Amino acid sequence: FVQGRPYWEAPVLVQRLCGICPVSHHLAAAKAMDVIVGSGTGEGLTATGEKMRRLMHYGQMFQSHALHFFHLASPDLLLGAESDPATRNVIGVALTHKDLAVQGVMMRKFGQEVIKATAGKKIHGTGAIPGGINKSLSQEEVDSFLTGDLNVDKMIEWAQGAVDLFKGYHAENKDAIDNFAVFPSNHLSLVRKDGAMDLYHGVLRAVDSEGNKILDDIDYQDYLEYIGEEVKSWSYMKFPYLKSLGKEKGWYTVGPLGRCNTAEFIPTPLAQKEFEIYKAYTNGKPNNMSMHMHWARLIELLHSGEVIKDLLNDPDIQGDNLVTKGTRVREGVGLIEAPRGTLFHHYEVGDTDQIDMANLIVSTTNNNTPMNEAVTFVVKDVWTGQPEITEGMMNKVEMAIRAYDPCLSCATHAVGKMPLEVSLYDANENLIDQKYKD
Repeated sequence: FVQGRPYWEAPVLVQRLCGICPVSHHLAAAKAMDVIVGSGTGEGLTATGEKMRRLMHYGQMFQSHALHFFHLASPDLLLGAESDPATRNVIGVALTHKDLAVQGVMMRKFGQEVIKATAGKKIHGTGAIPGGINKSLSQEEVDSFLTGDLNVDKMIEWAQGAVDLFKGYHAENKDAIDNFAVFPSNHLSLVRKDGAMDLYHGVLRAVDSEGNKILDDIDYQDYLEYIGEEVKSWSYMKFPYLKSLGKEKGWYTVGPLGRCNTAEFIPTPLAQKEFEIYKAYTNGKPNNMSMHMHWARLIELLHSGEVIKDLLNDPDIQGDNLVTKGTRVREGVGLIEAPRGTLFHHYEVGDTDQIDMANLIVSTTNNNTPMNEAVTFVVKDVWTGQPEITEGMMNKVEMAIRAYDPCLSCATHAVGKMPLEVSLYDANENLIDQKYKD
């Protein structure tokens, strides 16, 4: 769809892939087009341009993580995996944990307001352009986030409360959390050049399940030398892998779990304190427990709130030097850590300024094999031999997938509804039972 379009349309056009994570596509495409127009990667923008984009991105991280935990994951934790599906949702949470539900809604609203202020609209904004941005913040906008009814200090307090909520739940349900969908995995993400977590820019690092480096902080412009994509006949999603390990062993996990396994530290104090507790739980080794993705996600939620506060207090976000450009080139790659994991955008632009080639590897595609591994683990773990599929079994399969917060509209190459369908066969491949969930 983007081939033949002028390159400057890409940041606005590609975000139509998704209404939940459009900012991620918007910024990944903009970063690729920065290379095309000669602004370089990451560090080539003006201080105002880079910091405004970071503010936009961390607003996106904040709202998306709040949406996922409070609206999608918390019902399983607070109400039980086998509770009535009619109430196992955010409405059920609101009936039993009203303050928590309100916090979740307000935290998402705050993140969306940050996006609106930086991108022009809450969904499908236009703030990032090749080489920079098209607006900065006014003092009034800054003040509204610092001192308004929904202020950043309140958001940080609530984010800390969400982390504490998960830790408290985990302390009482360790076996259920720690032994659910556990399997060894490689992990991949961007990290800052000094090893810090950086959700906007960095170098590519991958580690194995023991923490040994597989990719040693490479320039992501060269990603094709290290990452391949396999196509299988039974799926509309591709299967990325690290070329050095091959298709069978080279798959990897991205997202909050992957980022907390590749980063050496988090450069904000409250999140760093929680990160140290998180890492100590596995004695500093990579965490391969799927349900701990929620723990990692909430640490990132807290980190995002802290970064937003730092940026709001930075005078550069009110600057007027917005755009840079240099020598035009034909090819550019833009990477960003989207809420669900590492997002790749790669474009080639011809002499007529039209996009000749576009390749995207989205976060959910990167997590394709881990999600399949998680479902396989759960089915083997919960199956007791009964000749029917129960609601509890269905939901545990969902829980395994939900931990990765998949975005199928981004990752699949198909149009249509995507319900959960579980089929049960006997050893002779006779269909015994089948259930659908729209």
